[in-house]
Amino acid sequence: MITLVKAQELAAKAHAKAAELGVKVTVAVTDASGVVVLLERNEGALVVSPTFAKAKAYTAATLCMPTSALAGFTGDGKPYAGLRDLSKKFTTIAGGLPITEGEQVVGGIGVGGSQDPTQDEQCAAAALA
Repeated sequence: MITLVKAQELAAKAHAKAAELGVKVTVAVTDASGVVVLLERNEGALVVSPTFAKAKAYTAATLCMPTSALAGFTGDGKPYAGLRDLSKKFTTIAGGLPITEGEQVVGGIGVGGSQDPTQDEQCAAAALA
């Protein structure tokens, strides 16, 4: 279960990694249903970064996989083709990771705002490390 305290701990780690990388980001943490538990935006982070972070956390939590892994499944003829048309809540942009306890997905973390989405994913990974 994702508590507010746990979400705050994860966000602090993600923001620390962002500072190390020299980027300003927003961090979103959701429960397993994709409901936002926490949303934190660095001063100076892109105005659109909360939208990206929430979509990444929602996607990772509800589909139980990293957002970066979805790109290979969303092309024509692939299992998730049309995913983004189905709901504006989903994204295939890197930076969203599922949060697990044992084998169970209990939430998602999404980081948005850097110019390079792989940096967003590094921040999310640092939070879970």
